[in-house]
Amino acid sequence: MGRLFGTDGVRGVANTELTIELAYKLGQAGAYVLTKETHHQPIILVGRDTRISGNMLEAALVAGICSVGAKAVKLGVVPTPAVAYLTRKYKADAGVVISASHNPVKYNGIKFFNSEGYKLRDELEEEIEGIILDHTEELPTPVGEEIGTIIEEPDALNDYVDFLKSTINVDLKGLKIAVDCANGAAYMAGPKVLEALGAELIVTGSEPNGCNINKNCGSTHIEALQEIVKANKVDLGLAFDGDADRCLAVDENGNLVDGDQIMAICGLQMKKENTLTGNTIVATVMSNLGLFIMAEKNGINVEKTKVGDRYVLEEMLKDNYKLGGEQSGHIIFLDYNTTGDGILTALQLLSVMKKTGKKLSELASVMEVLPQVLVNAKVSNEKKYSYLENKTVKKAIEELEAKFAGEGRVLIRPSGTEPLIRVMIEGKDEKVLKEEAEKLAELIKTELNK
Repeated sequence: MGRLFGTDGVRGVANTELTIELAYKLGQAGAYVLTKETHHQPIILVGRDTRISGNMLEAALVAGICSVGAKAVKLGVVPTPAVAYLTRKYKADAGVVISASHNPVKYNGIKFFNSEGYKLRDELEEEIEGIILDHTEELPTPVGEEIGTIIEEPDALNDYVDFLKSTINVDLKGLKIAVDCANGAAYMAGPKVLEALGAELIVTGSEPNGCNINKNCGSTHIEALQEIVKANKVDLGLAFDGDADRCLAVDENGNLVDGDQIMAICGLQMKKENTLTGNTIVATVMSNLGLFIMAEKNGINVEKTKVGDRYVLEEMLKDNYKLGGEQSGHIIFLDYNTTGDGILTALQLLSVMKKTGKKLSELASVMEVLPQVLVNAKVSNEKKYSYLENKTVKKAIEELEAKFAGEGRVLIRPSGTEPLIRVMIEGKDEKVLKEEAEKLAELIKTELNK
């Protein structure tokens, strides 16, 4: 873990942790590190979500970009994966997203993509950190006509929508879909794509006011969408998160279809169409045991990585695997985009429904979801990585692992983006799992906050 960068860029409470000064410095150092080998004026795309702090941080970030002589191209409110795609399409030197994804409105984040649309390697993040924190290099200070400029790209959203439409070869006529845009970055692109392909929509979470992003809506609060699906007798529901790099679904009966199930559905279809390289899906250690059981039954291999889409992507690129992702709905279809893409994921799922003529509940039944309980223990960022140094906590974890050995599993991990330690237990009896997870989370909180 870096000194500024977490598993998904630099993130913190806007205006106290992620300040305008830090945004300015990230703009300077990021632009310099990502473009110093270029022999032309660098071009850097900047997109953001709908947070109230987005405009403020964007102003500071683009000022930093221009101060080292690069040109900043503002894309406005667009999904994170749109920036990854458009960086490649426009042949830009880098892309930056201002978003805290699924986190509450008070947080914001800054994340970089290189010219190929991939998140940065650790070494590049460390180089940026070194410039900001240790002044390891003196940055250029161009003057006169060499100072960078700011322009806006009015076609960004439409170019992304056109790309999305090209990723499936069926239309969506005859499907009635409830869509929850989380009052976030998908609020324009999501409905636009689905309607253009012929779907009938009921749209919610599409009236952002700067403060309602992810608030009781979107993929982090799926209950609202489940009620809409049941009340309106639609074919399915789709929920995005704040920056639209995740998608979860709800079947026609109102049941959640999570990222693991979406990967199972799409993976089986890709295997049938011979597009699943190495018959392999890349998942994380947090994926449900049901995914691994489904894969074994169907001749599919599952490669396991640490939690975090960057680790999933690393594994995918290593062996050219085409499908990978997380239970949270952050799924990468490497044939189409270089990062998780919620709207793209929705389209791939809808494509399987159209091709097979099956309801989502029937498609999702290929995988039995085993009970899995996740409880968060609030712990400071300074202490969340050293929990095993506490003897009481370590002993409690070992005892719990012994209790569930052979019948489930225990996974403890610090959050990469929030001051939390996550306690996950998987097994057969949900009531027992919940009791044990809550007990351990409380112990961790008590011990580490002394």
